[in-house]
Amino acid sequence: MRKFGKLLLWTILFCAVPAVAMAEGGGDSGLGPGLGAGLAVGLAGLGCGIGQGLTAGNTTAGIARNPGAAGAMFVNFILGMVLIESIAIYGLVIGFMLQGKI
Repeated sequence: MRKFGKLLLWTILFCAVPAVAMAEGGGDSGLGPGLGAGLAVGLAGLGCGIGQGLTAGNTTAGIARNPGAAGAMFVNFILGMVLIESIAIYGLVIGFMLQGKI
């Protein structure tokens, strides 16, 4: 319970401090859009890399166990890779949109 309290405190701190720092308003957009652009591209790339690695590894293991199903697995593998890669492209688009606000 003590660890949960510390985690909750630090989460609130990290969420509240930037909001208070950017509360002034005005014409200057500050650090927010730049940080958001970097996080959008970085986290999208990280998630897609993990997803593609898991997909490729599991497909390879499945084909090694049952070589007769390689054709059907390969079609699903390619479709899954395309959908995973589209998430990275969405992150890149969001990054470019936020970069325009800097």
